[in-house]
Amino acid sequence: MSDYLIKAVAFDGQIRAYAMSGSEMVGEAQRRHQTWPTASAALGRTMMASTMMASMLKSDKHKITVKIEGGGPIGAILVDAAPNGHTRGYVTNPQVHFDLNPQGKLDVARAVGKDGFLSVVKDLGLRDNFTGQVPLVSGEIGDDFTYYFASSEQVPSSVGVGVLVNPDNSILAAGGFVIQVLPNASDTIIDLLEERISSIPPISKLVEKGLTPEEILFELLGKENVKILEKMPVSFQCTCSRDRIANALVSLGREEIRSIIEEEGQAEAHCHFCNETYLFSEDELEDLYNESR
Repeated sequence: MSDYLIKAVAFDGQIRAYAMSGSEMVGEAQRRHQTWPTASAALGRTMMASTMMASMLKSDKHKITVKIEGGGPIGAILVDAAPNGHTRGYVTNPQVHFDLNPQGKLDVARAVGKDGFLSVVKDLGLRDNFTGQVPLVSGEIGDDFTYYFASSEQVPSSVGVGVLVNPDNSILAAGGFVIQVLPNASDTIIDLLEERISSIPPISKLVEKGLTPEEILFELLGKENVKILEKMPVSFQCTCSRDRIANALVSLGREEIRSIIEEEGQAEAHCHFCNETYLFSEDELEDLYNESR
């Protein structure tokens, strides 16, 4: 089944909830970047949390860029996500892996580090972008997004994201949720929510059991309390293309294109987000040179 995300409310609109399946999305990122298991988990968790955050934006023309830099060996994680479910991302050092942590999970915190920040830039189509930044609290990603929502956006939230990896480094399963407490929530509902979240298995266990996004929310909130509002597909999608790179080359101007032809004989552009490389031959550069008149 293809990945998808659901939006829901619970307890008569006192709770807002999101959940998604991300096995194909994270799998595509793993294939493109050849990430090792711990790096796959770090990147995959960030991509899914970013995807759910982007789905909260009001216009498809908006987008968010998330950067996590904790001083760990994987370096920076960078993710772009749009409200239409298209997400792309990469990690600086994809070939990083450690033994499981004492809890028997991939040691994402060790790979990411905790001496740094989670930053979110929201492009809302205004003159200036909104930027929020919080210090990392654990490097486990879910905890860090939870802190971001509470600290930067003043929305009490619980974020769970999990990635399971096969022995051959491919992605077995991935999924996540975001639960948010709205201003009209009663103390009784908040207490009930805290109790349920603390008593259910970790998100990785729910993903391992094969629960759908709907079933994840039912497990968290109780089926009788959840009202599904929307279902939308999500996927790894990069915005780069050969035409966009060609337009960028044309924008350099005739003198710069001629300099590339004479000095290099070709042009090569690499996209960090999807790991695609675009090569333009001398003849193709001559065509772009002529086009730039």
